[in-house]
Amino acid sequence: GRGLAHLHTAAHLAHGNVRASNVLLRPDHPSFAAVSEFGLSPLLATPPPPSRVAAGYLAPELLETREPTSPSDVYSFGVLLLELLTGRSPNQPSPAGDEEVFDLPRWVQSVVREEWTAEVFDPELARCHAPEEEMVRVLQLAMACVATVPRARPEMGRVVRVLEDVVGRGDGPSKGGSGGSTPPAAASP
Repeated sequence: GRGLAHLHTAAHLAHGNVRASNVLLRPDHPSFAAVSEFGLSPLLATPPPPSRVAAGYLAPELLETREPTSPSDVYSFGVLLLELLTGRSPNQPSPAGDEEVFDLPRWVQSVVREEWTAEVFDPELARCHAPEEEMVRVLQLAMACVATVPRARPEMGRVVRVLEDVVGRGDGPSKGGSGGSTPPAAASP
């Protein structure tokens, strides 16, 4: 998240290919993550067409414009958060068996709308003793990130601050639990 926030604010660039396979983790430092496959994107005048592998992470507006932006990166990061929370890949085949990929954000929205929020979470998270309140806050954040309208999505810096607050690394009063900043989904404009 911090790397994307830096790209967006300091370099004024969009990554354009945020997905799970482009996030590198260090086994000796589990809280460290790096985003890969960025180096050539500023050099390409027209981004290549999305592959089936990346299609589940793409913001809706990219299907028309093919022009990555900071808000489209935020959308992709939101899909990545949903993937972590649900244990479901956004690139799995659609249950209808057609050529479409599974629409993870739409599936999560439908489950939450039916007030079955607990059904969204990957059972592995419960085995890891992840506090449900924190999982709900991250879910709210992820849902704000995948808003259909790009300007309704939070900026990446805000996403990072909320995540840091949830895990207890923020400067706010929360240390991984109650209180702290309000996720963007519940924040006023």
